[in-house]
Amino acid sequence: MPSSVWPFPALIREAGLNQLQAGSVAGFLDRQNKPPAGRCTSGPVFTEHRLAALFPALQTAQVKQIEKRDSVLTSKQQIERLLRPGSSYFNLNPFEVLQIDPEATDDELKKRFRALSILVHPDKNQDDQVRSQKAFEAVDKAYKLLLEPEQRKRALDVIHAGQEYVEHYVKEKKKQLKKDGKSLDMEEDDPEMFKQAVYKQTMKLFAELEIKRKEREAKDMHERKRAREEEIETAEKAKRDREWQKNFEETRDGRVDSWRTFQAKGKKSKEKKNRSFLKPPKVKMEQRE
Repeated sequence: MPSSVWPFPALIREAGLNQLQAGSVAGFLDRQNKPPAGRCTSGPVFTEHRLAALFPALQTAQVKQIEKRDSVLTSKQQIERLLRPGSSYFNLNPFEVLQIDPEATDDELKKRFRALSILVHPDKNQDDQVRSQKAFEAVDKAYKLLLEPEQRKRALDVIHAGQEYVEHYVKEKKKQLKKDGKSLDMEEDDPEMFKQAVYKQTMKLFAELEIKRKEREAKDMHERKRAREEEIETAEKAKRDREWQKNFEETRDGRVDSWRTFQAKGKKSKEKKNRSFLKPPKVKMEQRE
């Protein structure tokens, strides 16, 4: 049987089913995919998708097994994960920080936060308190963000947008492949590869939103700074005008007295000048020999 039709042994093992459960699933598939002799063999083949529909417990067990695998990371491994290169962008997704499903309940969210915060808490990592403190702050920030309905909805919207983008990309790519007469097989057909593509696109969307947020913040800060500078300049000009007006009022009487004194001196000087102008010149007596 083709491997694409029979991926289930590995799937069953990873799901952590016991031997009886695994045998039941394998036996069912074997019976369904091998019709009785003499009957048509073109009947339905049970693929992974049909298996998930027929055995939802298998899918649930697989998810729980993966969560269990991630949850057993040591304190050091969790700190490394939260502070790995590029963590400033990886940690923008609060669900990724807490390693929890976006559809998790509030109770599941609280339990996950408690478990993870204990692992990375500085008190538990005395030999690496600086880095553990940063890791703890990342966990605490993600948890508090998800407690706010509006922020949680925003994070979910980004995740859904990432998934829709990948689904649209796959759909359009397959259309083009069909038009070109090529095979429609794509790596995103593999659920794990599809999940990775969604993860990458989601991280990209979170990063783009963060960059835009920082740009808006920088612009707003610049506008506030400019407005504040204008406000200070206006206030200083008003202060200078008030001081000038005050000095003008306070020196008014002095200016009036000075003007009157100046006028009085000018009048006396003019009168003295006029009197000296009307005084007849002295006649010099002629001397005879």
